Amino acid sequence: MHCYAFKALVNSYKITKLQVTNFRNLNSEIITFNNGINCILGENGNGKTNILEAINVLSTKKSFRKNASFPQFLSIDGGKPEIIFSSVFENNLKEKISYTSKMTNESVLWFVDGTPVKKKLDIKIVFINPFDSYGFHNNASDRREWIDYFLCQLDANYKKSLAKYTIALRFRNTLLSKKPSRFKEQILASDADFSILSMYLTARRLEFLKEIEPFIADTFQKIFSEMHNLQINLDSRIINLSAINVQKIYLNNLEIDCERGHTSYGPHKDDYVLLFDGLNSYDFCSLGQQKMSYLSLLFAYIELFRYKYMSYPIVLIDDVSGELDQHRWRRLVEYLEKREFQVLITTANEKFKEELDRINGANKIHIKNGSVIY
Repeated sequence: MHCYAFKALVNSYKITKLQVTNFRNLNSEIITFNNGINCILGENGNGKTNILEAINVLSTKKSFRKNASFPQFLSIDGGKPEIIFSSVFENNLKEKISYTSKMTNESVLWFVDGTPVKKKLDIKIVFINPFDSYGFHNNASDRREWIDYFLCQLDANYKKSLAKYTIALRFRNTLLSKKPSRFKEQILASDADFSILSMYLTARRLEFLKEIEPFIADTFQKIFSEMHNLQINLDSRIINLSAINVQKIYLNNLEIDCERGHTSYGPHKDDYVLLFDGLNSYDFCSLGQQKMSYLSLLFAYIELFRYKYMSYPIVLIDDVSGELDQHRWRRLVEYLEKREFQVLITTANEKFKEELDRINGANKIHIKNGSVIY
């Protein structure tokens, strides 16, 4: 049993109905979901992933696809340049909430039970796609983005601090690139706060890695029935440094930063190393082991979320069957059957469909040309 100080119960949501207008190729039909496993079935190119994306955009304002925004979301057959998301969610008190969003290229409006609200519902989403394992293992920026995204879901203070750091970094880089009069004085004056933010972000990242680590190997064993030691470490020069010593690093780098025209070091440049039985997973793991490790990280985060908040996020899984062998995705299905979170999982694989068909109580949603087929 993992020992964590529980926080107050936070509102958790499960989606029960969704209707979209003018979103990609999806038709304006009501799609119904249950609180457990929902299997979205159909041939490739028929709109399965678009359903997952619509829920992600409704919940987070963003797509899980790279560089996707309103122009890409908008259906080519749409009469108006706007997208309407109509949905019903159920909270942890079993209360039904009507949630609507109207999106244009300029703005997004939200309505809860028909009443306009200033902020969207705080719906937690985890999107799982084994293809993302490649980016995670090959690009430091993808690893930073992964950690920041999930840490922001867990910690509102980290999210605010990361936003402040990003603004301060942008200001610092503007001074370094444009070099207005007395720009070095401005940098030196602002570096005290910049160093405090840097120190906080680094400390919180270390804490997060310590929190998630006990879950990773345990989750790997539960899903793939293999025992391995998985560990993720932060590679940073400012671990355990005081804000003053961090500020000294920025001062020592200032001339280099002036030459390059940008801030050459800070939390925005830090990296993470995933160790598989003590070895760097990028250098020593097969692609299959890398994908298994990546999936284990995601499900470990879901379990950490559960232990900290006594609730689960909604889990969106885009066709994993092509990325894992038959034995491993069978184990994944068995794992999902035993979990309490809501799952929406897509597949075009007939063998994988057969495994999903064996799940008692699973909701089957068949999609063809953007329409639900009953």
